[in-house]
Amino acid sequence: MSAEFPYVRPRRLRSTPAVRRLVAETRLHPAELILPAFVREGITEPKPISSMPGVVQHTRDTLRRAAVEAAEAGVGGIMLFGLPEVKDAAGSEGTNPDGILQQAIRDVVAEVGDRLVVMSDLCLDEFTDHGHCGVLAEDGSVDNDATLARYAEMAVVQAEAGVHMVGPSGMMDGQIGVIRRALDEAGHQGVAVLAYTAKYASALYGPFREAVNSSLKGDRKSYQQDPANAREALRELELDLAEGADLVMVKPAMLYLDVLRQVADASPVPVSAYQISGEYAMVEAAAANGWIERERTILETLTSIRRAGAEQILTYWAVEAAAMLK
Repeated sequence: MSAEFPYVRPRRLRSTPAVRRLVAETRLHPAELILPAFVREGITEPKPISSMPGVVQHTRDTLRRAAVEAAEAGVGGIMLFGLPEVKDAAGSEGTNPDGILQQAIRDVVAEVGDRLVVMSDLCLDEFTDHGHCGVLAEDGSVDNDATLARYAEMAVVQAEAGVHMVGPSGMMDGQIGVIRRALDEAGHQGVAVLAYTAKYASALYGPFREAVNSSLKGDRKSYQQDPANAREALRELELDLAEGADLVMVKPAMLYLDVLRQVADASPVPVSAYQISGEYAMVEAAAANGWIERERTILETLTSIRRAGAEQILTYWAVEAAAMLK
């Protein structure tokens, strides 16, 4: 036994809930949470997503109510995804000023104003009939530079609808610089850009593809990052910062906490993480089977992401978790 044994007892700081709360190194706050929300054109009732219990494809009316609920819960932001009735190879509805995503942006901004940061997914995958995040070349590959031109158009259309922040998620080279330039040249210097800096080609996007009625053929491994690579994320971070990113993101969150920590240590701008659909679905499935304690697990997963360095967390539990934290 150490000579110091009678005097060094770490358990003193774990003895009661009040002591544990007092000395907690990592804290969660509702304002750090962002709610991803799906709005679908052409439906009259919200449509449940079978692989994501508790999550729905909203109508415009139910989306407005969900935004108000999030604001009243103290959630920091809402990220909007639009699901059109009609898709084509160019993802034309993504740049239609009256498309479902632009309508949703206007609806939510009108409903909650500045009580929430209203964000929008800036990508073509929800709008293309092939399901890829960009325009296809003749050989079927995603044409990086042709896609950038479409992203620039999308950014301006979303900004004109009133969005506060855009989230380019397609992982095209140069996307942040092109979008920043397009926004500035159109007079939208105040619209911020949340860069999906390290978005990995994960196996856990399956439920999301149900959520957005994905038409994907093939995979996205030629533009999303290889799960084997961490150092590459720091190169992407350097590029996104140089191109004008206001915030940066790691996605997925829970399987990439090591990458999140590295990005957080290196980034001079706020760092976000996206707790993706498969991460959500695994917890819900295990809890439904009685294998884990659901609420404790939700907060533990969010705490792990926060502890690894995320200052904002996109999570489908945002409103529920905010209530638990009060």
